[in-house]
Amino acid sequence: MNDEQDEQPKVDPARKRGVARRLILPQVFLVAALVAAALWFVLYGMKGGGSKEPTTASMECPASAALAARLAPFAKGDIAALAIHAHPRPMPDFQFMHDGAPTNAAAFRGHTVLLNFWATWCVPCREEMPALDRLQGEAGNHSFDVVAVNIDTARLERPKAFLDEIGVKNLTFYSDSSGKAFQALQQSGKLVGLPTSFLVGPDGCEIGVLAGPAKWDGADATALIRAAAPN
Repeated sequence: MNDEQDEQPKVDPARKRGVARRLILPQVFLVAALVAAALWFVLYGMKGGGSKEPTTASMECPASAALAARLAPFAKGDIAALAIHAHPRPMPDFQFMHDGAPTNAAAFRGHTVLLNFWATWCVPCREEMPALDRLQGEAGNHSFDVVAVNIDTARLERPKAFLDEIGVKNLTFYSDSSGKAFQALQQSGKLVGLPTSFLVGPDGCEIGVLAGPAKWDGADATALIRAAAPN
C-alpha cells in the first residue's frame, strides 16, 4: 500500500497555483463587474443619468451658472466662508415688505443681489449692518443691490430706529414681520441662523450663501461684487 502511494505522481505546487488562479480569477472579475454595475445603477440610473443635474441647473439658471464659475476664485479672505454653488438653483418663492407693500426676490430680476436676513436681537447682525450699508454705497448700481430684510416680529419700530441710530444712508428698508419668508427658507434648508446672506444672480438663482457675519465693505467683498456686477 505504501509502495502504491509512493508511486503516485507528485503535483508541482506552482502548477497547482496556476490552475487555482485560472478557476478563481474569472469569478472575482465577474463579482467586481456586478458590484460596479449595481453602484452605477444606484448612483446614476435611478437619477436618470449622472449629467442630469448640471444640465438642468444650466437650463434653469444660465446666467447664475456662468457667474458662479467666474466668481468662485473671489470667495477668499474676508469672505472665504461664502460657499459658491457649482450648480445654482432657483431661490424659493417668498414675500417680504417694502414701504408697506409686498415684494419678493423676483422683483430684482436683472440685478445681482446680496440678500441678507437680519434682526435687531442678533448681535452679529447689528455689527454687520454698517458694512452692508457701505457696500451698497460703494458698489450699488443699476445691476447690483444689497437687499437687507429685517425679520423682527415684535416691537416693529425698533429696526428703523436702529438703522437711524447707526447712520444707515444707502440701504432700503425691507422687512418680514410675519416671519413667513424666514420660515420658507428654513423649511427649504437654506437658512439656519442669523445673519445669513445669499448671493442671487440676475435670473433669480442662488449663486452662493454665507452663514454668519462678514466684512462686506472690505476689499475682498468689493472685488467679488465688481466681478459679479460691473458698472
